Amino acid sequence: MNKLCKYIVALMFVLVITAGCSRQAAPPDTVIIEQLPPLYSESTEQTTQLNPVSAEEARYHIGIITLGSANADDDYRGARALVTEFGAAEDGGMVRHIVPPENFRGEQETFMAMITGLAEDSLMKAIIVFHSIEGTAAAFQKIKDSGREDMLLIAAQPQDAPEIISQAADIIVDYYDNVARGYYDIVRAKNMGAKHFVFLSFPRHMSNEGLYRKKNIYEETCKDLDIEFVFVTVPDPVEIGVANVQKQVYDMMPSLVDKYGKDTAFFTTNWPLTETIIQGVIELGALFVITDDAVPFLGFPEALGLDSSNLGYDYPAIVAKIEEAVETKGGGGRLGCFAYSPPYCHSAGLGHLAMDMIEGKSTDIQKDIVTIYQALTPGCDWMSDIFRYPDGRTINNYYFLSMDTYIFGQGYSGVFSEPFPEKYYSIE
Repeated sequence: MNKLCKYIVALMFVLVITAGCSRQAAPPDTVIIEQLPPLYSESTEQTTQLNPVSAEEARYHIGIITLGSANADDDYRGARALVTEFGAAEDGGMVRHIVPPENFRGEQETFMAMITGLAEDSLMKAIIVFHSIEGTAAAFQKIKDSGREDMLLIAAQPQDAPEIISQAADIIVDYYDNVARGYYDIVRAKNMGAKHFVFLSFPRHMSNEGLYRKKNIYEETCKDLDIEFVFVTVPDPVEIGVANVQKQVYDMMPSLVDKYGKDTAFFTTNWPLTETIIQGVIELGALFVITDDAVPFLGFPEALGLDSSNLGYDYPAIVAKIEEAVETKGGGGRLGCFAYSPPYCHSAGLGHLAMDMIEGKSTDIQKDIVTIYQALTPGCDWMSDIFRYPDGRTINNYYFLSMDTYIFGQGYSGVFSEPFPEKYYSIE
């Protein structure tokens, strides 16, 4: 698992977008997407300002907390891109980026103090916390209670309970939209020719409310789209080891394809099994729609035996290399992946959203988030939805973001043009 994660992290890159670096005046209803930052840097630690913001221009500051590059590479890079574009607050620029200790989960009080400490800056107008571990809501509430009601508080990937963080934060953003993906993943599978959908998991993962709800939506959507849903229980890697489970799954795939046919899409909730399933799908001519986690091209380099290290952080180039290999093996139109990094979009994009809101340029948050994220991922479509409980209750300041899937040999699936059916919101 560690080796897999390190390899994936090594492939993370920062997308090049050529754009101006100063923020110009604009009508109140304008979202400044042409001024998104140049997102590529040779080094994770790069802080050189391409067009530094002078002290006179820094009318306000925004603060952003991300994990360090060793723990969350793309989160960190997105924040550094903001510093590169708008300058570090400590040097007269606009952005103050801080990183918690590596053992931040065991130092909750320190983490909370870092958040509240940002609010002591009189020029600070927005604080973005990514990842928002438990305690973020308490820190936000403390800032509000201190009288800083002028402060825009944004939580990304929150771990506090939804009803708690939504009371303390002004905006919450999450890219794990299990409801939307539960429907659209199956629509993609149908469009790719799937007649069966095999879902591989184990009891520990199925005890997770989000995963179990997505499984149920998968199953209901399969029924509605005339696809046979097949749940396959596999051993838990924690209990018998990753290598043993990988071998068992690899060995069982030929019989599953023999039973259900090549027009069978495979899905797993487990990271290490992704590589195994992709390898089996390619060898057997089956289908693979997407990974469970929003990690770009997870499992593909390993399954295909590709070395993309020479491509650095150039996602389009890496995807093109994978696509060539997939098509060479006859998998064109039959396998899909995420082609960009949602964590990068969170940290870089939410900085821009905060600035637009502070400057009165954002009038529709849900729409503007999508606009900004799409500018960060050329060619890729996004959709946004608010948090909805199965009983119909909503949290209107909690936004889920979903990125479209890239199908090798075909392009982006384009399924977001199809409206999401209301019935799936009510599935427990």
